[in-house]
Order: sequence, then C-alpha cells, then structure tokens
Amino acid sequence: MNKSNVQAQALRSYYAEIGRPGIPLRLIMGLHLLKYIYTLSDESVCARWEENPYFQYLCGEAFFHHGLPIERSSMSHFRERITPEILEKLLQESLSAACRAGALSVKDLRKVAIDTTVQEKAVAHPTEHGLMLKAVMKLGEVAKACGLKVRQSYKRVVKEASIMVGRYLHARQKKRARKKLKFIRTRLKRLARDIERKAQAKFEDIPQNLKNTLKKANHIAKQKLGDPDYLYAWHAPEVECISKGKARKPYEFGCKVSLATQLHASKGGKHFILSAQALHGRPYDGHTLKKALDQLEEVIGCVPDQSYVDKGYKGHKCERTRVYMSGQKRGVTQKIKQEIKRRSVIEPIIGHAKNDGHLGYHWLKGKKGDQLNALFSAVGFNLRQLLSYLNDQRQHLPA
Repeated sequence: MNKSNVQAQALRSYYAEIGRPGIPLRLIMGLHLLKYIYTLSDESVCARWEENPYFQYLCGEAFFHHGLPIERSSMSHFRERITPEILEKLLQESLSAACRAGALSVKDLRKVAIDTTVQEKAVAHPTEHGLMLKAVMKLGEVAKACGLKVRQSYKRVVKEASIMVGRYLHARQKKRARKKLKFIRTRLKRLARDIERKAQAKFEDIPQNLKNTLKKANHIAKQKLGDPDYLYAWHAPEVECISKGKARKPYEFGCKVSLATQLHASKGGKHFILSAQALHGRPYDGHTLKKALDQLEEVIGCVPDQSYVDKGYKGHKCERTRVYMSGQKRGVTQKIKQEIKRRSVIEPIIGHAKNDGHLGYHWLKGKKGDQLNALFSAVGFNLRQLLSYLNDQRQHLPA
C-alpha cells in the first residue's frame, strides 16, 4: 500500500459506514487544495469549480458538471471533523510529491531554517469602546431572543458615546475620552445586571447562550489593558496580541506560527515549508523550537543535523540538533558563518505564504481553525512551488 492509500485510509476513518453516503474524499480535499493554492474563499472556489474543467478533473470528475454536487457549508463541516494530525500527513505527501518530481532533494533536509511569525485572525482592530459597544449590542439581541424585556437597551446612547470616544482620541483629548468610556462601561454593567436579574426570575436554569453572553460582557466590562486573559474579539476569544517590533505594525492580533524550510535548495529546485504549527499562549520563540523539531521528525522522518534560527531563540536549551543563531561567534567556522547568513532564506517564504496564501489573514473558527489554517497554508505554498517548478521544467523542454 503506497503513501496516498495510507492517507486516504486515515481520512476514511472520519466517515461512518451507515446512513447516507459521504462526500467523495477526492472532491472535498481537492476543493480545499484549490482554495489554498489560489487563495480563494469557500464560496469562490466552489464558483470556480463550476466553470473550470481542470478543477473538476482534479477533483475526480469524469464528465463536466454544470453545478456543484455539494453545499458550500460541507467544507466547513469537513474541517470540523478532521484533525491537525491528518493535515500533517497531507503536508508530508506534498513534500513527497516534490521529491518525486525532483524539486526537493532529501540531502537538503539535513539543514533547516526555523522562524516564527504571526497568523492574523479576521477581527476588527480591538478598541475599548468598540468592544463594549459590541457587548451592549449582543446582550440586547440575546435578551430579545430569550423573551426578556429590559428596562432600557442603551444601544443609541452607547453608540453615540462610542463615536465620540473615537473623535476625542483622534483629537488627543484623553480626559473627555475617559469620561465617555466610563459612561459606556456604566451602561454595560447596568444592562448586564438588569438582564441577569430578570433571567433568574424567569428561568430556573438560565439558557447556555444567555449565560455565555453575560459572561463575555462582564469580562469586557471589567478587563484592563495588560490582563493576561484580555478579550480582543467577541467572536474569537482565542485571539492574542503579539508584538513583533515592526514599525509599520507594532501589534498583530492572532496567534504565533512556527515555520521551517530547508537551508539550501538543490540546483533548479525550490524551497518548501517542511513544518507549520500554530502555537497559542504567546510562547517565547526559544520554547517553540522543541515542538518544531517534533513536527519535523513526524513529517520528514528525522531530526535535522543543523538548525539555523534568529536571536529570538536565545536560551532554547535544545540538544536534539546543533542550533546556530544569528550573530553567533563561538564555535563558528567560515562555512557555518556563511550558512548563518542563509538563515534569512525563510523570510521571503513567510512573506509569500502570507501575501499569496491565507497565512496572513484567515476566518477559520477557534484554536483548531488556527492550526488547520497554518497546515493548509503550508500545503498550498508547497503545491504552488511544485507547480512553478513543473512550469519551469516544461519551458526548458526542446521544441
């Protein structure tokens, strides 16, 4: 049994043997691969599939279809079932295909460059007044859905105050802005108390949806900048604020992602992403090295002999591989010094994965969505590199 069959069997475990037949694996996985190769949304890739015979052939269709045989939401349901471990096998298969095509050499896997970046989430820039306004709106919606009549919704006055906060901050009038923020926070707490009191009087057991909304609203009303559990987005509580020291963008909102690529590419070959892992909790770069090496061993089958990292990995305490950092002086030969300069080869790969793929901005839900998006983005990048390599080879063929 070859690797493709092994991976197909791993995916088949997510399908039941009874009931309605499931969606063909080649169709659903083909749609996801096309989505991440061409940086499309779920809706866009389905629309392109209906009009592109090449897309349909890749997904296993023998005849041209004039309509998509599945609903768009089936892609979301499929992502809810699969796990990151399955996508690691898909990443492994993309590298295996590159090796078979000659775009990647096995000997190049002995030396790797590892770095971290921020995978941004599709959230609005978190402002204090914006979060409290969102909490007031959501409390009103949930209370109305549960049949609770509040004394006052405060939607109009809070929205006006939120607009004024933005204007005051733009004019550097901090005292006025703080006064309006206090006004919004007071109304938010008052509304939450009113809804909680009436819910306890009406229901023996408060509905879970209302309970969760009240918990989020109270958290937003009480939180302060610098709190470790600060809530930056209503719909994505897993979002973290990460400072990467960039002048144009001091803070990014999402989660940290660790990536690895080979240090050298053989003549005519391409650089590929060997490892991609979403890491929550804002870990220190040096503490991510062990997890990156674990995934590298799982994907490529061995731990690299040498790993090249930047100064952010200082104090990694990893002995599984020889680690060289930028600016290192001790134990550095002339050849190692040249290879340390090659560490920056991963920087354009991160840039292309963000600008040409979904690594820079994504909409998948929860921490699992962050993990799946990082791996899907790595697979999409590898397949784009493989297509580019095959196109280069075709152009060099004799006429």
